[in-house]
Amino acid sequence: MSGGPAVAEGERRLRILGRFVGDGTVDLGTKRLCQLCADVTDLSGAGIMLMSGDLPRGSLCTTNAVSAIIEQLQYDLGEGPCVDAFRQDRPVLEPNLAHPRTPRWLAFAPPAVEAGVQAVFGFPLQIGAVRLGALNLYRDQPGRLSDEQHADSLVLANIAANTILMLQADAPPGMLAAELEAGADFQYVVHQASGMVAAQLGVSVAHAIVRLRAYAFANNRFVAEVAEDVVARMLRFDADDSAQDAAS
Repeated sequence: MSGGPAVAEGERRLRILGRFVGDGTVDLGTKRLCQLCADVTDLSGAGIMLMSGDLPRGSLCTTNAVSAIIEQLQYDLGEGPCVDAFRQDRPVLEPNLAHPRTPRWLAFAPPAVEAGVQAVFGFPLQIGAVRLGALNLYRDQPGRLSDEQHADSLVLANIAANTILMLQADAPPGMLAAELEAGADFQYVVHQASGMVAAQLGVSVAHAIVRLRAYAFANNRFVAEVAEDVVARMLRFDADDSAQDAAS
């Protein structure tokens, strides 16, 4: 029978969209969107990361403290399921983060497991040629997604991408919609610092963020903390591959 899979996907989409409807109105808030992703898939938590080029812009929303840690780790380290899902333009699934069949994310995995993450799944957010970021789902027990969970996750990623574009549609040029700003963590101080480091070193902003991350990792600090020092002119990066306190 022709059209079977398309009909099934359409029914799945209608079922999921129906979960948005509470008191007769549709809640398009990002926090509700993240919670819907966790509820529909029956997983422990969810987060949505926006990306630009190959660089994370920051977390749009999370459902709980562990989801927030996952997003922060990926932002600070530049690796993880959302980053790979976005760059590879495909779902990235790790059903056993503590004991993966093929080790990956050597910096991300240990602290994520310590935070309580046992399985993690990334799905790209994309509409046509427009790539926006990735949906992250995690489970506090190891295990693969069922076929239903995987199919639901693909639809949820598409709904999330469309929702982001819808919310952004009426924003002024060059500005992020207020609805997307609410509850988000876009690490603006890191973007400001990366521009300063890029000017100090004469490199691209992408390379400057790599330098910030490397310095933060080597000194066991958050990238945002290092960025604050750069913006406050307490820390300066030099072309000889070092960073110096401004007072030294």
